[in-house]
Amino acid sequence: MAGRRARVQNAAMTADAPGPVPFPDDDPERLTDAQRSLRAQMLATEHWSLLASRSTTQSEVLTRIAIFLTLVSAGLVTLGVLGNATGFRGWFGVAALGVLFLLVLLGLITLLRVYNTATEDLMYVVAMNRLRGAYLDLDPGLGRYLLMSPYDDQAGAERTYHYFYPRGASVMLGSSMMVITVVTAVVSGLFVGSLVAAVGGTTWLAVLLGVVAAIGVLVGFARRGYHTYLRSWREHVPLRSSPRTGS
Repeated sequence: MAGRRARVQNAAMTADAPGPVPFPDDDPERLTDAQRSLRAQMLATEHWSLLASRSTTQSEVLTRIAIFLTLVSAGLVTLGVLGNATGFRGWFGVAALGVLFLLVLLGLITLLRVYNTATEDLMYVVAMNRLRGAYLDLDPGLGRYLLMSPYDDQAGAERTYHYFYPRGASVMLGSSMMVITVVTAVVSGLFVGSLVAAVGGTTWLAVLLGVVAAIGVLVGFARRGYHTYLRSWREHVPLRSSPRTGS
């Protein structure tokens, strides 16, 4: 009983012992030097973790894109070789449809990963912007040395992606995302057109449906990416909002 009573008393003393002191209203002005140093170390660790995660994600998706483009090239070369060997008759049609279907399937899977990566990259940028805001809380004098934005809202993310001026739609049109979308759309159009021709459709119908399929893939994924981008901002609550200009 005595030992049990001692354990209970020790537990009560431990519970009453002062733990980490909460920051009133998280006011950096009330932090001690030790708390500032600890917070700076934790923020730096998180920043490096985000940088590593972003780099790994970008490397992975670029590898996926490269693999898909290599497969497309190899598939088209294979079809050319088979066409010369068979005179584009006999089982060539079945082989062509099989190769094109495989390329379309791999292209759509790659596209899903690429568009998901775009959202993940935005997530990392916003997170690092928020950390820069925390750096400014610790030392407001750092602000003049930061080209990237310390604001974790949409305007802040756009500034971090390109500091000098807004680039508009050219960011998306010149991106790897658009390259892989166009390639997948073209391969999809080839597959649909070949399928229509294989089942006895006229040439003009095969071309028309192939073009429609290609445009459908291109527009469909572009719309998906845009709506995903807007949804990300609708569901995100920034801690710091960019100051309004021209008001």
